[in-house]
Amino acid sequence: MVAKKFTFKKVAIYSSTKDKKIISIANQVVEVLANLNVICLAPESSKIPALDNSKPLSDEKIIKDSDMIIAIGGDGTLLSSARKFGVEGIPILGINLGNLGFLTDIAPSELTTSLNEILNGKYVQDERIFLEASFDGAKESHKALNEVVLHSGSIAQLIEYDLFIDEEFVYRQKADGLIVSTPTGSTAYSLSGNGPIISPEVEAITLLPMFPHSLNARTLITGDEKIIRLKLVEKGKAFLSMDSHLNLKVSSKEDVIIRKADTKLTLIHPVDNSFFSSCRNKLGWSLGVPPKNT
Repeated sequence: MVAKKFTFKKVAIYSSTKDKKIISIANQVVEVLANLNVICLAPESSKIPALDNSKPLSDEKIIKDSDMIIAIGGDGTLLSSARKFGVEGIPILGINLGNLGFLTDIAPSELTTSLNEILNGKYVQDERIFLEASFDGAKESHKALNEVVLHSGSIAQLIEYDLFIDEEFVYRQKADGLIVSTPTGSTAYSLSGNGPIISPEVEAITLLPMFPHSLNARTLITGDEKIIRLKLVEKGKAFLSMDSHLNLKVSSKEDVIIRKADTKLTLIHPVDNSFFSSCRNKLGWSLGVPPKNT
């Protein structure tokens, strides 16, 4: 958690998908914003049309003018808004219309009450790290909120790679690939690979081999200040993806460098937000155990 408090005078509404339910929720958000005299902005990149007859603004203008992004949809929508706006320092609030929704934590039934409280300053916020991946020697880099994945690009096809952490050789591995994830990403792709769930405040990076050839291969957790280098063995070819968004070709001639990015994502939550409560609800923990009376 961080101490800095934001004031929300201009709020942009964003979604990466478009359907009647999302538009209905967006209309409700616009109504709440209007009642609080908060200016509503519409990014051009959003799939939601401008609902108050205002002109859609470029993403550059949204980054410059908005105090917060309200992302309506599932975690995929929030990841998209994080890549476009969160990485530029704009805080994001998620309204959950997806199935799991570890990042988007306001249900539509609680929208009006929660949004009123948040816009009146009753909220909590936390910072999540991005990973930054680049090819050795290249100036261009790509950011991921959940995970960076080195993979073969084919079903049941092994790749062989060397792993270095802070330039120390760790191991050579044959596997379908390697998932390098943040604590935020521990409840995403890494979770489907039976990786550990990492509480968001833990300063760690998880390295999870995908279907390794060796029975001795295990998940490795290291500090988030470490620099990870991946090198394909011999003339192997692979691909690198960031949050399942990009798919870049990797050759044995160029090492992959992964590190914590300088920028962070700020998430806005209702005051009763709880990571462990989300785990219980989304993952079915303690099914059949009656809640304690309060």
